[in-house]
Amino acid sequence: MRALIVLTMAASVVGCTRWSMDHHLNNAYRAYDRGDCQRVMLELSQVDRTSRARPFIHPEVAMLRGQCLERQKLYVDAAQTYQFLIQRYPQNEYAYRAQARLQTLEQLGHLRGEPAVTSPAPTTPLR
Repeated sequence: MRALIVLTMAASVVGCTRWSMDHHLNNAYRAYDRGDCQRVMLELSQVDRTSRARPFIHPEVAMLRGQCLERQKLYVDAAQTYQFLIQRYPQNEYAYRAQARLQTLEQLGHLRGEPAVTSPAPTTPLR
């Protein structure tokens, strides 16, 4: 009986952490839709704190952070965030999105004089 209680409590703590992370990420997207980038950054910081054991969420957080930096006209910071995303998670879908954002920033003239970024490495098909 005691083991069942301990397992139940452990499962609820893990669920709470996941719920908290999802809650803050959802709040960040809502704030982004409203144009409130200060709130986005605060919520993303909360996601970072609760997601240390869940690294799969980091590319999504970095992408949203970069988009918010763009919205604030901090183009160099956004580009650096995208470059980090591409280098750290080259096979992730958000790396491809980050590459597209970098190309758009370059085409709009926001990255004059910035070094070019290589595109993510192509994936190898599974056999």
